[in-house]
Amino acid sequence: MTSKQVVKATLQFKYPDRLAFDFPPEYGSDFKYVDMKANPDYRPSKGRDEWNAVWENIGISRLGEVKDFPLKKWEDFDNLHIPDIKDDARWIGVKENIENNKDKFILAFGMSIYERVHFLRGLENTWIDIYENTGHLCDFVDLLTDMNIYMIKRYAQYGADSFIFADDWGLQNSLMISPDKWREIWKPRYKKIYQAAHDNNMMTILHSCGDISSILDDLIEAGLDCIQMDQQQNMGLDFLGKKYKNRITFFCPVDIQNTFVKGSIDDIRKYCHTMFHALGSEKGGFMAKWYHDPEGVGHRKEAIDAMCTEFFKLSSDVFGH
Repeated sequence: MTSKQVVKATLQFKYPDRLAFDFPPEYGSDFKYVDMKANPDYRPSKGRDEWNAVWENIGISRLGEVKDFPLKKWEDFDNLHIPDIKDDARWIGVKENIENNKDKFILAFGMSIYERVHFLRGLENTWIDIYENTGHLCDFVDLLTDMNIYMIKRYAQYGADSFIFADDWGLQNSLMISPDKWREIWKPRYKKIYQAAHDNNMMTILHSCGDISSILDDLIEAGLDCIQMDQQQNMGLDFLGKKYKNRITFFCPVDIQNTFVKGSIDDIRKYCHTMFHALGSEKGGFMAKWYHDPEGVGHRKEAIDAMCTEFFKLSSDVFGH
């Protein structure tokens, strides 16, 4: 099987001939991440983004944090700079990038529909908006949803295999907002995005960390094919496996907050096997990955090496490849 075939078989539970993986360059990857030349969801470490949100960075992680949000009052919405997603200049090189990596499984980047809201409104304002400014909030989420649907259709024209974006919904032990309000406001918009992806022969992938156990069923119902989850231990592998194995594909490294930083090398190796058997099987349903900013989360090179080599050993043991 090619890389593309391995990943597709894993996502469809159609017995891949080996484990799908996304590892550092020295170990290789079955995936090719493709983004627009200028994605409106770009998040600078420092400085001002396209929407005029101001980001700062403390110098440890590549990730920044919004320190000044531009949409302080809904009355100012008409003055908000909304990037033009249809501008051809944004799409320069995307088609060629996909065509040059036809053997890889193409993950095309979209736009968050929760994080982008609080990047522009501020987190506290966003939570207040859920109850006091619902109409304005829904209109804005609809705008972001429509932008994603345009992205999907254009990526599909170029041959992308999947659509991925990030919305971190979880705290350490619960959802950030009421699950009922999530179902009321965001679930229909996810469903619309995921339906558009499926209509265009693209699989759906969401990065979301924290405890999202209260909405994972809803995401599956909305059409999510794969959850990219860097933390699993705050929900528990047993819980995730018993409830979601064979229902959704998990795309995960060893838990980046717990075992990867607190465990021994042997702990990391053991966790690879425990996680695979809890969440996946020879039918598919699990893909291994690394965390792309290891320095930002304190990951040791020897730990990364141990994880990658152990997943290769596991692949050989389970699949014979």
